[in-house]
Amino acid sequence: MELSTANFDEKVLQAKGLVVVDFWAVWCGPCKMMSPIVDELAGELDNITVGKVNVDENPDLARQFNILSIPTFIIFKAGQVVEQFSGSMSKEMLKEKITKHID
Repeated sequence: MELSTANFDEKVLQAKGLVVVDFWAVWCGPCKMMSPIVDELAGELDNITVGKVNVDENPDLARQFNILSIPTFIIFKAGQVVEQFSGSMSKEMLKEKITKHID
């Protein structure tokens, strides 16, 4: 799901469950490496929502969440940040970081 300033509150902050947000940019090599992993996990994990924020197109969201490097992932639970981390990692590591927040 593509996220922007226009739909972020509705899709992330007002969401009831777990939402994983990937802050990325087209020119970012590590972002390109993580993108298929993020997409795979979005398909495998039924009880989460995954969204992506292009930081070049949505600089206000990048500033709001203090995104200093990309890719940065923020996990929201019931609209609250429960974890934030940056950089590329294996699918297993990312899955572990996400699933520990699932009830």
